[in-house]
Amino acid sequence: MPKRALISVSDKQGISAFASRLQALGWEILSTGGTAETLRKEGVDVVDVSDVTQFPECFSGRVKTMHPLIMGGVLMRRGEDDADAKKLGIEPIDLVVVNLYPFEETLRELGNLGNRELGEEDYSKLIEKIDIGGPTLLRSAAKNHKHVTVICETEDYDRVIEQIEKDGDTSLELRAELAVKVFERTMAYDAAITKALSREEKGGILLRSKTELRYGENPHQQGHYSDLYGNERAWNVIQEEKQMSYLNILDADGAWNLVCEYTDPTAACIKHANPSGVASHEDISKAFQRCYDADRLSAFGVIVALNRPCPAEVIQKIIDQKIFAEVIIAPGYEDDALKLLKKRPKLRAIEMQCSAEQRRLTARSMLGGMLVQDMDTKVVTKDDLTVVTDSKPSEQQIADLLFAWGVVKHAKSNAIVFAKDLVTTGIGCGQTSRVDSTIIAARRAGGRAKGSVMASDAFFPFPDSVEEAAKNGITAIIQPGGSIRDDEVIAKANELGIAMVTTGIRAFRH
Repeated sequence: MPKRALISVSDKQGISAFASRLQALGWEILSTGGTAETLRKEGVDVVDVSDVTQFPECFSGRVKTMHPLIMGGVLMRRGEDDADAKKLGIEPIDLVVVNLYPFEETLRELGNLGNRELGEEDYSKLIEKIDIGGPTLLRSAAKNHKHVTVICETEDYDRVIEQIEKDGDTSLELRAELAVKVFERTMAYDAAITKALSREEKGGILLRSKTELRYGENPHQQGHYSDLYGNERAWNVIQEEKQMSYLNILDADGAWNLVCEYTDPTAACIKHANPSGVASHEDISKAFQRCYDADRLSAFGVIVALNRPCPAEVIQKIIDQKIFAEVIIAPGYEDDALKLLKKRPKLRAIEMQCSAEQRRLTARSMLGGMLVQDMDTKVVTKDDLTVVTDSKPSEQQIADLLFAWGVVKHAKSNAIVFAKDLVTTGIGCGQTSRVDSTIIAARRAGGRAKGSVMASDAFFPFPDSVEEAAKNGITAIIQPGGSIRDDEVIAKANELGIAMVTTGIRAFRH
């Protein structure tokens, strides 16, 4: 008896070539609906599932494969259920290839849901994309992976057919691996449906494939990166002679989120998940040079992020100044920049686009569970500012204050940022007291603090940070406000001649 494969896919990519190679090995192909039509057009002999079951597809294709002659063929245990199968006329099915109705893709086309109500037509369209037979077939085959091979992703066609061509069958090891993929896929599929139909905006974080990393936070720790189901991988490695580590990715994410805060050309240097320097300039190469010059001492083993395509000039600056950069991340690379990158093969280069959709949620494992929150995507504009002092900031100071606010959002709390002319002059962060962060920012800035503005990610519990700022020549301050001592803080700013604005928004990052 020839081996039999059941093929029923929504995504037809590569399926005809896969089925042709199976047929060449003597396999019998069972199929349904559009898949059968596609295979026949490509010259593959197909047996319709309805010919096996002697029962037609019905309800506009809602019922096709859910029949004992099909499900029994997938679930029967060879050598254990043979007698029952023979009595019932059930023949074994050895391979199941199914990818599910495109529910997630349809949801994205409809703009996701959140709390938005869909019209009757769109809602019906979404409901019809909920696959029933597909998950049932996949889970059945995965449960019976001791005997049955199951494929739910097109990327696995080649290795399955190559193993069958070489050995006559797949290995138990491969079948077990593919079974795990199935349960990951159906779990994510059900989560997407649940999330959409409940109008729930949060949650639904499910992991899929893993990429092994060089190590975790320390070399004795293992690390890997997992993609999220429902999201295409957002970043692409252009150059990676040395494998990425856990911290490389963590820092690259911090750097990227920071530069995506700005619409103007902006560059950032990140070290240990904190910015060492940030600068905006109409010329991205000059922005890079200014952000590096903001704190050269800290920018050793640094992550560089640009929110504009990387020109050759930036790579040349890294080479000429012997800057020890671990990773550079940008929305693209000019051809000459790619050529120059080859001179620094250990500099990993990542390509990525700024996208609010990619940055909707953050998650951390915590206390044996998961903490999930919305990303802080709040953009503070000039219209959001309230001047609370007698002295009012100038237009240039307002520009610098808003620039500094964008940076302070991405520094670890307690965070203080000094800035002047759209360049950071000093950054203090990760301290247990706000005044300590102010002192560190002042020390980093040195003489450049004079004439700078200052951003604080949360309110001032005491006037001491304002006093410290005045000692170092700070001329204007942006902070959320809301302290029980706001009156004292504002009075101190008035006494010292410092302009102060409040945002009404806190920007903690722990």
